[in-house]
Amino acid sequence: MDRKNSSSHKTPGGNQKSTGFTVAEKSMLMEFLEKQMPHKSRNNIKSLLTHKQVFVDGRQVSQYNHPLTPGQKVEVGSNRVAAEQKFREYTIVYEDQHLIVIDKAAGLLSMATESEKRITAYSLLSRHVKKQDRENKIFIVHRLDRETSGLMLFAKNEEIKNRLQEFWNDTVLERTYIAVVEGRVEQQEGTITSYLSEDKVFKMHSSAAPDSGQKAITHYSVIRESDSFSMLKVNLETGRKNQIRIHMQEMGHPIIGDKKYGAISNPIKRLGLHAQQLSFVHPASGKKMDFESKIPRAFLRTFKG
Repeated sequence: MDRKNSSSHKTPGGNQKSTGFTVAEKSMLMEFLEKQMPHKSRNNIKSLLTHKQVFVDGRQVSQYNHPLTPGQKVEVGSNRVAAEQKFREYTIVYEDQHLIVIDKAAGLLSMATESEKRITAYSLLSRHVKKQDRENKIFIVHRLDRETSGLMLFAKNEEIKNRLQEFWNDTVLERTYIAVVEGRVEQQEGTITSYLSEDKVFKMHSSAAPDSGQKAITHYSVIRESDSFSMLKVNLETGRKNQIRIHMQEMGHPIIGDKKYGAISNPIKRLGLHAQQLSFVHPASGKKMDFESKIPRAFLRTFKG
């Protein structure tokens, strides 16, 4: 028989109260919830799923036919969460009690700086979680440059943030970017290794000398090309500030739209860099999480004709 854990406790990483159950035998989620909550109608339970109040092992689930196995923990939160919307600045592609993954638009800052206080991904997501509970907080785990679009990971509590950052190299399995660069890259794949340092005006510089900065390793392969441009798939082995941008410049093929690092063309009126894939081990459940964002249409249009 399935066991009820508690009638009222706080969800892991969140401030809303929840009711928890432990699964004792295989079943589908809807069937399980009907059995555990006989006082609720089928429509009431559907509403809980629709409004993202049901979590399986800490992960939000809304599918009625989600399979359950013995030992899993099912929690039903007390706070109703409205269906996610796609905003101009970002789209939430995944959210659970511990973290949020968004697809950020180009032009949106990750977080405020001393010289820039405008709307940021951090402030928008902070507003989002506080709609669920005013005590909720958001924590930035890593950053994307303002003009870089694509996948970003945020934590919903400080413990998860610290765990992700402390074990970043072990937790993050893949970070893949799409870069459109100037010129035809003759070597179809390769690795760039250098040491990066930052000057007083916050511009990064690259050197071959190990004592001149932090080691940075970038792997790339050409996936499309024309006489004027090349589209590269870029994987980061390290995550230094402006790493891809400066390594592309060092290779002699700066990213389009990147005047700061040597570009002379800007055919798409933005930086040609997009964080396309993100894979990591969930810090709470231990499960592998894989996310992929579409290559921006403007990037693809550069190679038509």
